[in-house]
Amino acid sequence: MAQMGRPRTFDRDAAITQAMHLFWEHGYDSTSLSQLKANIGSGISAPSFYAAFGSKEALFKEVMERYLNTHGKVTESLFDLRLPPREAIERTLRSSAKMQCETDHPRGCLVALGLMSACTPQTLAICAPLAQARARNRAGFIACVERGISAEELSVNTDPVALATVFESFLLGLTTLARDGVPHAVLDAAITQVLGAWDAHANKRDTSRLSPNQHSSLGSAPDKN
Repeated sequence: MAQMGRPRTFDRDAAITQAMHLFWEHGYDSTSLSQLKANIGSGISAPSFYAAFGSKEALFKEVMERYLNTHGKVTESLFDLRLPPREAIERTLRSSAKMQCETDHPRGCLVALGLMSACTPQTLAICAPLAQARARNRAGFIACVERGISAEELSVNTDPVALATVFESFLLGLTTLARDGVPHAVLDAAITQVLGAWDAHANKRDTSRLSPNQHSSLGSAPDKN
């Protein structure tokens, strides 16, 4: 009686990372089961794939959890109440730009690139974690602006949602620029400019405390008197 071959073994933790890079590079829709099977370990069979992960959808959920607990942490500054709100936004934007240009993983952001097609009832389970991550970041930006208003760093006439949307839009736009190969130095310099939107709403009594870079983003030099 012929002996059955030993089942293929692989490092499940490494497999999640390999799958994450595939979804990150190609998006959920364009990543095929064949690609996943071929790139996990040295290649696994369909039965082994389903035994380990259940389905492509279930694997993507694990991938998103991994991403949000690693690379996706770049936006956590938004929720750090120990940081001044402007600094929290600046750290988030600069950390995200740096992460999206790193060379040990695909460029861009998986939260923005994970599913490019319109959400449908069939893809709702895939859309949900991506939409939730974006909504959380949106709420974080709004909370930072509201903190700035409460602390009288920003004018009481500042529209929290409108100003927060400036920073959120820039964050999401970084993905396209990073994918197009725009150098990190250019993105980092652009962040200095976009922070001028915050400074433009700053209470005038606070401008004397701005750093030279902040004054530059306002388009004026610090008062030397």
